Amino acid sequence: MLRPFLFTLTLLLMETTCFGQNDFANLARYADHNEVRAEMTNEVVFLGNSITDSWYARDTAFFESNNFVGRGISGQTSEQLLLRFRPDVVNLKPKTVVIHIGTNDVAENTRPYSEDYTVGNIASMIDIADQNDIRVVLASVLPATGFSWRPALGDRSAMIVALNKRLKQLAEEKNVDYLDYHSALKNDQNGMDKELAPDGVHPTMKGYGMMKEMVLKVLR
Repeated sequence: MLRPFLFTLTLLLMETTCFGQNDFANLARYADHNEVRAEMTNEVVFLGNSITDSWYARDTAFFESNNFVGRGISGQTSEQLLLRFRPDVVNLKPKTVVIHIGTNDVAENTRPYSEDYTVGNIASMIDIADQNDIRVVLASVLPATGFSWRPALGDRSAMIVALNKRLKQLAEEKNVDYLDYHSALKNDQNGMDKELAPDGVHPTMKGYGMMKEMVLKVLR
């Protein structure tokens, strides 16, 4: 059962060398803090990209008052989260992990987009969590009609909708909770209005407020 996962990790590590990058997954970002948190009781780890990173930075009190740990890194894709899943999640021994990733996969931050590849990476994370008795909450990708850093890609909102459909199916297959941010935050174009995300991707505090209510409801 572990062979496909180990094979994937081997390929990713090989690619890290090929790219000439010493820390493709940015394992160093939280290394020191992980040493401290590993000695503490951690209720929930929020794992993700800049959306998670900014949430913790802008609403630190929400995380700290609930004994939540923010492990978001800007620009990251599902393959990078898979590589850092053990140091940034498993080693902290949380009761629950909220996995929120996919925007940058669709935006092709690290490779041409493949829905199957993204879903496979997320499925591997769920499997690792299950092997370590960590409950999983799988969040949908937020609505977006385009990416300011990759304008040439055009409107990929339909790809996000299709990916979320797969993620919901995956959650059902793996018997984990599915957190549907997309349905709550989307507009008629399957994007987000300016009041929720001025750049169409990163939420305002109003957007985070909506997400907070939803995630707390699932966690409780």
